[in-house]
Amino acid sequence: MDNPCLSCGACCGAFRVSFYWREADEESGGIVPSELTDHLEGFRLCMKGTNRSHPRCVALEGEIGRGVRCAIYDRRPSPCRNFGIFFKNGVWRAGIEELMRCNQARAAWGLLPLFPEPDRRKDLATA
Repeated sequence: MDNPCLSCGACCGAFRVSFYWREADEESGGIVPSELTDHLEGFRLCMKGTNRSHPRCVALEGEIGRGVRCAIYDRRPSPCRNFGIFFKNGVWRAGIEELMRCNQARAAWGLLPLFPEPDRRKDLATA
């Protein structure tokens, strides 16, 4: 099974990607290209294009829902690294919140959900 994230990209076009300024400060060891960021408030930056009513990250290349890639994948900020969905060899590893956010992003672009809505009662019963 192919990685469906490579034909989706909805998360890059649905949420603001905000993070601590040092992630884009080369002198502090930051790796995010500073020219692709905007200042938010205080010590926070965001990826350009994501602080709008209809966000789309400036680093996203391609057409959402058809074929996409992150132009700075190896230099992406922590919110992208920590989104929590991992797909390898046809197997998903993710928490319920991440799966729900994935479905939320896909719905914003008119895409069908990848995952059935989880039954939180089952999770609460096993906690």
